[in-house]
Amino acid sequence: MQFHPGVVWLGLTAAAILGCDSTRTEQRLTPAVGSGSNPTKSRKVHEPVPEGTVLKLAFVTNTTTEFWKIAEKGLEKARKELGIQIDLKLPASGKVEEQKKIIEDLVSQGYHGIAISVISPNDMVRDLNKAAEKLNVITHDSDAEGSNRLAYIGTNNTAAGRVLGEELKRMLPRGGKIAVFAGTFAAANSRERLNGVQEALQGSSIEIITTKEDNKDESKARTNAEDVINANPDIVCLVGLWGYNGPQIASAVKAAGKIGKIKIASFDEYDETLKGIEDGVIECTVVQKPFEFGYRAAILLHALATKGAAALPKSEFDDTGVDVISKANVAAFRQKLAELRG
Repeated sequence: MQFHPGVVWLGLTAAAILGCDSTRTEQRLTPAVGSGSNPTKSRKVHEPVPEGTVLKLAFVTNTTTEFWKIAEKGLEKARKELGIQIDLKLPASGKVEEQKKIIEDLVSQGYHGIAISVISPNDMVRDLNKAAEKLNVITHDSDAEGSNRLAYIGTNNTAAGRVLGEELKRMLPRGGKIAVFAGTFAAANSRERLNGVQEALQGSSIEIITTKEDNKDESKARTNAEDVINANPDIVCLVGLWGYNGPQIASAVKAAGKIGKIKIASFDEYDETLKGIEDGVIECTVVQKPFEFGYRAAILLHALATKGAAALPKSEFDDTGVDVISKANVAAFRQKLAELRG
């Protein structure tokens, strides 16, 4: 996930669309053609809830990892500012079926809006579109651009991948063979990050020889790294695209006695990752802003529920940005992170 020296930068995009109820009139708006829009689909907006309605909003994650604890702090800030309740839903298994059930339950329970990190966009378009018939749906962290979701809040993952790719070129001036790891490449954020890395590495002497997914099993993540190390004695770098990949890769490299010989680059601000950077085991990590995911999603869902179509953002994409954390700035980042976590 990500951050920058202004980790708690709270600049917001213009408010967004409305809440919902199956009895309310719906409005269909066609998004403007241009960057961040898809002119082939419509963005369904529900009428604002009546004044005095107790809003039911939810923020749905894709896993139960510590990354989402920071997003929850963003939700808490919005709760205090707006005096609203927004429920945090974490699928314990991290499986598509469980996330689909969460969506179904929220719809049946009369929620007015949900923000969701989509586990498998291709498998969930129908579910998201069905939910969008009843309530306002936005995405965060992992998008489903082909669905009728109203907006995406989070990292531009292709751009984030390019940032990591540029770091890899700095780390590996002589090039070499690398491997890339993720929970699943079915998730849009994984695919987009990989695409960004590949774009940045074009024309360089760095070669991605394999990609591995662990299906959100952290022990498998370590095994994957061990397998790659054992099968490729000339591997020079291991890259983790999901938060827990960094610590698991580091454990595998340590066990193999190859600290310094195999470089590591990762995503997100896991404590073990930051410790690895301090200890010289991990070279760098690209951090997102999960606090902003939670805060901006809550603000937008509230605006959608109370202001209607006038609150619909002009752009479907609200990029929260990334930062690169290395040994040079990890101490300052840790301090900001501690403040953020409260």
